[in-house]
Parts: sequence; structure tokens; C-alpha cells
Amino acid sequence: MKLLDRYVFCEWLKIFVVAIGVTLGILVLHDMYNNLGKLINWGAETEQILLFYALLVPTLVPIVLPISLLLSLIYALGSLHRNNEITAMRAAGLNVFAITRSLWFAGALLAGALLWLNAHTIPVCKENSRLLYDNIRFAEQMRTAELSEVGRVNALCFNNRKDGRLWFMNSFSQATNRARGVTVSALDSRGREVSRVMAREGVYDDVDNCWFFLDGQLIDFDPSTHRAVKAVGFDKRYFRDFGEKPRIMVLSMRRPKDLSLFETRTLIESMGSADAPEAVPYLVRSYSIWFSPFACIIVVAIAIPFSVAGVRTNPMVGVSKTVGLFFVYFVLDSALGAVGGRGIIPPLWAAAIPNIAMLFFALSLYRKVV
Repeated sequence: MKLLDRYVFCEWLKIFVVAIGVTLGILVLHDMYNNLGKLINWGAETEQILLFYALLVPTLVPIVLPISLLLSLIYALGSLHRNNEITAMRAAGLNVFAITRSLWFAGALLAGALLWLNAHTIPVCKENSRLLYDNIRFAEQMRTAELSEVGRVNALCFNNRKDGRLWFMNSFSQATNRARGVTVSALDSRGREVSRVMAREGVYDDVDNCWFFLDGQLIDFDPSTHRAVKAVGFDKRYFRDFGEKPRIMVLSMRRPKDLSLFETRTLIESMGSADAPEAVPYLVRSYSIWFSPFACIIVVAIAIPFSVAGVRTNPMVGVSKTVGLFFVYFVLDSALGAVGGRGIIPPLWAAAIPNIAMLFFALSLYRKVV
């Protein structure tokens, strides 16, 4: 790296480190405002609280990195311009790319790091932080409520298209793996009901990886007429081909944007096909995670031309344009994510279009100032 590259890089890096600390601190404080009081009231130990926030920090990186990069680029380039250093560099015959080459390298490096974190570290931290949070909450509920009420989820629905079973439970306890008011409908390849299990209680057996039901009834139907042809009552009965895991059922009730990459992949696999309508929101979420590192490249491509060109007359011109365009990028990403989640456009397009469109637009701006 040349002397000029090192100088520009170090000027940016000093601001970037501060921006990361401030942005990360704000987000952690926001979470503490929402959750720290709950954790303390639930009797969490100091080590558990520290571990929870240690696991939480990596999950905030996809938000922190682009924002910190944007703020640090605006400030660093604005400072160089205010001190007439960029003017002197350009007077010496250097173009904008030669001056900001190290910043492009930094953006690409951060994008690669974020891609690796999204694929490996962040999913593990996200799942473990949620598991720790739930365990602390369940431990408190065990002291104050009936065991069947611990980790209770109401009106749990799950469509297992892979095996052709549609589940509904009035309530389900995550602590005991017991459900109340269970109905399981078995469907044929045309979506017609061929049998139905109705039971007062259902229990998932962790040892045999199957479900058994208490005080229930098994009803067989004629698919063509949907009339019951046979009904058998039982006190307790194992259904060993019912292998749906409660964890996956509960995950399916969460918002796609709250899921990790591993969790979206697990849910898509459980649905049997990525073409299933229920899989579409999770596909959009999965593709969005993979495309999110592009935000670092987009930030560099947006910040450099506006910061360099805008501050010639008024520093706030470049700053306001940069922030405004970055806001447009996030609005576009959210809007197309919602459209893709409804199946109006393909999931891959929903994730790719905002990034590709904004990248081409930013690069066209960049070419004008090079």
C-alpha cells in the first residue's frame, strides 16, 4: 500500500472505529432498555446476562457495519476536503479513484467479512442468544406457573407439505413439549383430507422422535366425498411416522426477518420444496442475508462522489444527499422484500434488485467525479 493510500486509510479507520463503537453502543443500550430489566426480574445471573449480550453483539454487525462505514466515510472525506487536502491531491494530477483506492479496498474487505459472518458466526450467535433468553424466561415461569404454561405458544399452526400433514394446536408448551387441543390432518397429493387425528393432548417423545396422543380419536375419510368412513377412539397412541420437531413448528410462527440463515434453511427443507407458497418469505429472507454484504460496496460508491463533489460548496449538501440516497436504498430493499414475500416477484429478484439497481446508480455517480 502506497504512502497516500495508507494516509487516507488511516484517516478513515480512526473515524470508523469510533463510529462502530458509538453505533454498537446505541443498539446495545436500546436492547438493554427493552430486555435487561426483564432478565434481572427473571433472576438471571450476571454471567448469563454478560453471555447474552456477548452473543447479541455479532447479530448487530449487519446493521452496524454499513451505518458506521457511511458515517466514517462522510466525516473522513469531509475533513480532508475542509483541509484542502483532496484539492491538493487533485492538483497533483490524482483522480478520485487514486485518492480513495484504499477506501474501496476497505469496503470490499468489510463486505467479505460480513459475508463470512452471515454464513458462520451470526446464525450460531442468533440462535444461542435466543435459546439463552428463552431458558432464563422458562426458568422464571417454572417458579411461578404450572409446568404446562411454561414457554406457552397459543394457536400453533404448521403445514408439513413434505409429508402431507396439517397441524393445529390450541396451545403448546416449549418446556414440556406438550400440546393441548391437537388436530392433525393427513392430506393426499391433491390436498384432500384422508385422515384426521383429534386429541386432548399431544406429546413429542425426544427419545423416539415421534408424537403420541392422549384421549383422542382417529378418523378416516373418503377423499372424494370427504365423508368419514371410520372412527376409532384411543386413550394413548403413538404415531411413529409423525416426526415433526416442535422446534421447527415454533420457528414457523416467527417473523422471517427474525430468523437466522440456518433457521430459514431448516424451515425451507421441512416444507419439502422451495416452490411451496409457505417457503417464499423464508427464501426472500435467505437471499436478503446473502446480498446484505453488498451494502458495504454500495455505501462506498454513494459516499465518495457526494462527499467529494458536495462539499465544494456546502458540506451539508454532500452529507444530506448521501444519507438520503442510503435511506432510499433501505426503503427499496424493505418494499421489494415485502412484495417478494407475497410471491408477487421471485424471491431472488426481491433480494437482488435493490442492491444491483443502487450499485449501478452509485457507480454512475462515481464515474462523473473520477
